[in-house]
Order: sequence, then C-alpha cells, then structure tokens
Amino acid sequence: MTSSRKTDLVCLLGRKAGFERVGVAPAEPIAGRAYFDLWLDRGRYGEMACLARTRALRADPRLILDGARSVIVVAHLYKQANDSRLRREGPGTDTEPDATGPRGRIARYAWGRDYHRLIRRKLHRLVDALRDAIGEPFEARVCVDTAPVMERELAAAAGIGWVGKNTMVVHPRLGSFFFLGEIVTTLDLQPSTPMADHCGSCTRCLDACPTRAFIGPYKMDATRCIAYLTIEHRGAIPEELQPLMGDWVFGCDVCQEVCPYNRSVPPTSEPRYELDDRNPLPPRPLLETLLTWTPRQRQEYLAGSAMKRATLDMLRRNADIAYRNVRNPSQWKDTDAGKQ
Repeated sequence: MTSSRKTDLVCLLGRKAGFERVGVAPAEPIAGRAYFDLWLDRGRYGEMACLARTRALRADPRLILDGARSVIVVAHLYKQANDSRLRREGPGTDTEPDATGPRGRIARYAWGRDYHRLIRRKLHRLVDALRDAIGEPFEARVCVDTAPVMERELAAAAGIGWVGKNTMVVHPRLGSFFFLGEIVTTLDLQPSTPMADHCGSCTRCLDACPTRAFIGPYKMDATRCIAYLTIEHRGAIPEELQPLMGDWVFGCDVCQEVCPYNRSVPPTSEPRYELDDRNPLPPRPLLETLLTWTPRQRQEYLAGSAMKRATLDMLRRNADIAYRNVRNPSQWKDTDAGKQ
C-alpha cells in the first residue's frame, strides 16, 4: 500500500472515529525549535518546569518512539451550540436554581468530561482500526496534551490549521475551540499540506488580552496569561495582575472569543463535552461555593473533569480574586466577547 493511500485511510478512519480534522506531519525536528529554546531560556514558561526538562523530546517526535516516521494529528471540537446563552445565564451553577450571588467564569473546554480520557480512547481505537485496515505491523504512541510533544507546531505541519497570533491553532471553518491529539507512528505516511496563515493584519486577540500576555504577534509570556495563572501557577498571583483577571476562576477564553474565525463555529458532536448536570460549576459558578468547598466536595464534583488540575487552594485563591473583582468592577474590564 502506498504512503498516499495509507494517509487517505488515516483521514477516513479518523473522521469515522469522530474527529473533525485529521492530518499527517512528518516525524522530524519541529520548525519552531529556535524560538522554543529562546522562550524557555527567557523563563516565559513560569512554573511549568516540565517544558524545560523535556525540551529535547518536544523538539523532535522521533525521540519519543524509536523508528517514528509520521505523526497523525487530530482535532476535536468542544464548543457547544448554545454556549453564548450558557455563558450569560449559567444553568447548573449551583444545587439551588434560584441561588444568587457573585459568579465566576470557567473556560469552555472544562465544561464537560475530561477530554484527555475521551481523546485518548478514540485515538487507541483509531490505532486498532488502522492495524486492521493497513495490514502491516507498525508501532504507535498515543499523545494527548500531557505528552512531551509540540502539539500546535505538529498540528500546523499536519494541515489542521495555522498557529494564530494568539498562539492557538486556527482553522477558517472550525475556529480554534478544539482539542488536539497525536499518534506518533512508524508508519510511512504521506504528509498533509500545511495551511497558510490567514490572520492578516487582525490584532483583536492581542488587543483584548486583559493581562497583556502577548509580547507580540505569535509570542506569549505564559506568566501573564490568565489560563496559566488560574490552572498552572501554584503560588500567590502577583498583585498587579489580580485586578486584570476579572471573574475568571479556571482558564480564559478571551483571545478566542474575539477571533473572527470563532464567530460561526459548528457545535461539538461529542455529547460528553456538553455541560454535565452532575457538576454544579460550569460555566458561571457561585464564588461562595468555591470559597467554602471542602476537599471532599472538590473531589466529588470534579471527578472526571479537567478542572481537577487545580488544587483546592488554587480554586479558593482564584475565587477570592474573582470575588473582589466582581465586587469592584471599576478596576477591570468585562471581557465577554459579546460586550466588546
């Protein structure tokens, strides 16, 4: 079977597995290695020390699988059909429907079930389907977010989209509200055609960032990013950044909300990415709920959620900052895309 035919099979079976975009990148050193090294050397990664420890692995996917020749990259939409209304009204934010009080905000990707498990299972099923269809032995390693690979660089090389000025992968029809997953494999596949950058002169994402985390187009200082501060940063958040964080308590969607390519994004086809009634948090949690949570409540409500990445102390810290900001709205700008 030719490499081109095998790539066609990969794309066909990937779409059958539920992925909206499937592409192939060559397993070779990433194009952005020089900038990645500079970014690390300047400490832009904050407390994410694993990025520095695994820089060599991330720069070359061949180092995580002997004999690797190709990387299959997939994209899975997570944006909900009625998410604009949900972001405003926030159903399911408390066990009492009529409960009122200051509310926080949670990034869309964390509204449903943990994507790591869902995508990993789908990718393993895709590997099994490929073994049956291709009929030749090969090795494969499934990667989802936590593996030492440069997902966005690989996605761009695989034609999933282009890396936008906000450092997110963007597709002209799918926008950027999608997860990425990879299969590093010894299969010899025909690489997909990379997509041209369509950001043009637009700087809406850069201009909208509340904390000015972008030091330039395509360049981010993670230590100023609200998503980093609320999810990865373990200690006290710098006082000068706290008023700029608004009501975000887990993640941030601002730079994506203002992107023109996210205006008409199709909804997810995966029901498990929809709001889960068992979790009273997303998308607008009562801040007093977070401030008074016990360890047992956190464990109970966040089981199976990507939000378990944040410790109880972090959630309380984030909620305390959001509570003060909501009580004193003059010190921060409401960054809801609908109010831009």
